[in-house]
Amino acid sequence: MSEPVRDPLRIGVLGAARITERALIDPARTTGHRLVAVAARDRSRAEAFAAEHGVQRVADSYADLLADPEVEAVYNPLANGLHGPWNLAALAAGKHVLSEKPSASNAEEAAEVREAAAKAGTVFMEGFHYLFHPVTRRLHELLESGELGELQRVETLVAIGAPGDSDPRWSLPLAGGAVMDLGCYSLHAVRMLAPWAGGAPRLVSARGGERAGAPGVDEWLDAELEFPGGATASARCHMAYDGLEMSCRIVGTRGEALAPNFVLPHLDDRVVVRTADGERTERLGTRSSYTYQLEAFAARVRENAPLPLDADDALATMTLIDACYRAAGFEPRPRTRV
Repeated sequence: MSEPVRDPLRIGVLGAARITERALIDPARTTGHRLVAVAARDRSRAEAFAAEHGVQRVADSYADLLADPEVEAVYNPLANGLHGPWNLAALAAGKHVLSEKPSASNAEEAAEVREAAAKAGTVFMEGFHYLFHPVTRRLHELLESGELGELQRVETLVAIGAPGDSDPRWSLPLAGGAVMDLGCYSLHAVRMLAPWAGGAPRLVSARGGERAGAPGVDEWLDAELEFPGGATASARCHMAYDGLEMSCRIVGTRGEALAPNFVLPHLDDRVVVRTADGERTERLGTRSSYTYQLEAFAARVRENAPLPLDADDALATMTLIDACYRAAGFEPRPRTRV
């Protein structure tokens, strides 16, 4: 367990989403940061959430939580379509923001979030937690060291079994879809290889399938990309898959590396490396990627430490998501009005 921090963040939580326990409650408990307030559309739900997880108090509304002077940082795990509006509201209130991905419903809204973050002068971070875990860091080290040679190909697949039909991830008005929930990881992991590939990738093509009974909502989408240096990539996602797969495979001129579950490495912390010298399996630790993420966010807020995830990065990802949707015959997600 980590040593308690001397100056813990004072965090307010928007909503009582299920992801919060894994993404914030447990990491805050581990690292000593304070959960000072929670608000939900249903106050009784917020009260139950606070009682279960040790949140200090319940705010009457999201707006009241943002107005609370003790809340200095806001965690936003609401439905996708509510990320943009409440990220904007939190930034306008002068709060630091840790937002679940994606940061907005589309690139236009993500640009507004970037502008709001610049105006506020506070920290904005999109929650691509996987990036801070030693599994992903090791994949990058293998490229940086030259052990894999020059990057030739990367293949990412993020797939889960289908949520229930009433799940907001199938709702177009709430900015649902496989790319928004899963493919954002696939695309982001590809984007993060730009330093070893001559620059940012460009979209070559995309195809996808619509969810039955949910017009305009993608059940799956496969994208092909190309880097300036000539390497290629596939970024695939599926939200009605037979099982769970969250893999990243990197192929170079001298070898390849596979992370069987780069998104949730606490479930599988392996990196399998294959070169001319043979095959080996490295284990990088099952400490939660969300705990690493909260530490990085806090270090940025408290110490101005470098942070690879900001509003500029969020806009770049959202721009690529919109391009994938258009190339696959879908429209970008509409904005959700609050």
